[in-house]
Amino acid sequence: MPHPGDTEEAVLVNEYSPFGIPIHPQPIDVHRYANRQSGASLFCIPPLFGALLFDNTDSDARDHCANERTFLSYLRLSVYMAIVSVAIVVSFHMKQQPSELELRMAKPLGIVFWVLSACCLALGFGNYMKTVNKYSRRAAIVQTGWKTQSVLTVIAMSIVGVCVLFLATKTERS
Repeated sequence: MPHPGDTEEAVLVNEYSPFGIPIHPQPIDVHRYANRQSGASLFCIPPLFGALLFDNTDSDARDHCANERTFLSYLRLSVYMAIVSVAIVVSFHMKQQPSELELRMAKPLGIVFWVLSACCLALGFGNYMKTVNKYSRRAAIVQTGWKTQSVLTVIAMSIVGVCVLFLATKTERS
């Protein structure tokens, strides 16, 4: 309930409640914080689950939405790879009875895809955090690097390798 004489910012801080949850974390004014403490991560500011409030100047809203979509793409790829990992371990064989080779390859391939899934998720979240921190300092951003390129190259090579393996496996249909 707003009090008489409260500023618009005080009303926003006091009445903010995401999804109607009765917990009222204080939103964090990113530009005010970035000007006071440079170098610290925005995600470590108490309250930990408080919303990050950015000024909507220039193309800030568009940039933040693009950053969130990029993170969600990494998340989607990670979930797909985790599902493939489980599918490989549970039913790797192509016939009624799996061959000895298929049984030996199922767990290692499943583990490889599971690890790549976790790496993809960590990479996406790390890029998201780095980008939000740079947005708060109004720094120029280039969304590439050797870590991103190497992880995505290994993922692509693994997917192509497993597809070639599936095609090269001799299947005899009964």
